[in-house]
Amino acid sequence: MRRETRVTTAATDSRTTTPGGARERVAVVTGSDSGIGRATAVRLARDGMDIGVTWHTDREGAEETAAAVREAGRRASVQHLDLTRLPGAAGVVDAFAGELGRIDVLVNNSGTGTATPFLDLDFATVREVLEVGLLGAFLCSQRAARHMIGQGDGGAIVNVTSVHEHQPRVGAAPYCAAKGGLGLLTQVMALELAEHGIRVNAVAPGEIATPMTGQEDADVHAAERPGVPLRRPGDAREVASVIGFLAGDDASYVTGASWAVDGGMLRMGPQAGSHLPDDSWRRP
Repeated sequence: MRRETRVTTAATDSRTTTPGGARERVAVVTGSDSGIGRATAVRLARDGMDIGVTWHTDREGAEETAAAVREAGRRASVQHLDLTRLPGAAGVVDAFAGELGRIDVLVNNSGTGTATPFLDLDFATVREVLEVGLLGAFLCSQRAARHMIGQGDGGAIVNVTSVHEHQPRVGAAPYCAAKGGLGLLTQVMALELAEHGIRVNAVAPGEIATPMTGQEDADVHAAERPGVPLRRPGDAREVASVIGFLAGDDASYVTGASWAVDGGMLRMGPQAGSHLPDDSWRRP
């Protein structure tokens, strides 16, 4: 079978190099109006990257993220992204490449879920969860990879999955399907894009204090989670730190991996659950 790779080259921009000639880097972080996305955008800005910020319903939140990026001394571009409007919505990646000059890192963070029994699910809900969490990441990654190939110096894609990439959850059938699919997509992308110097990894968060879990700005050290070995939820900045590592040069020999950021939850196996009410599991 003949392989054909279509390449879209990013527009050149004099601002993509520093006065000393060093290349500046650009990262696109989807769903970066709050939570893990915002923490990631700020972390990558502090690591020296210009940032493409996307929002779906919270434009004000996206502007706040952009302001934090600029406070870190980097450029920020804000674009609306509705991943239920595919395939056209993935064109946001091309828009960022045109405005910021290139794309070096893509973080697929957008996602949505449901707490509905399998037999009660309607098709529209299932389709929305899969479009946002899996198909959108697929199409945005294609666009970003083509720009990276055209640039000729590699890049990094980080897919934000979930512990439910690896373990099921009752009432979350489409979410688990999306995250499990994204985990395997990550591995295929890693194999196929390696020859172009593009590394692809996943980050699988457990319970993180974000708007999605109703814990925005919560003090994670004040929350008691007996069912999590580290006894608490995670902070979005803790996830962002792992994403920052995978997006950077220190992870130059890391690809095709899924990094759990879950306080040890997955190691609990059949005992797992942040909802456990006490520490009885700690004793044989």
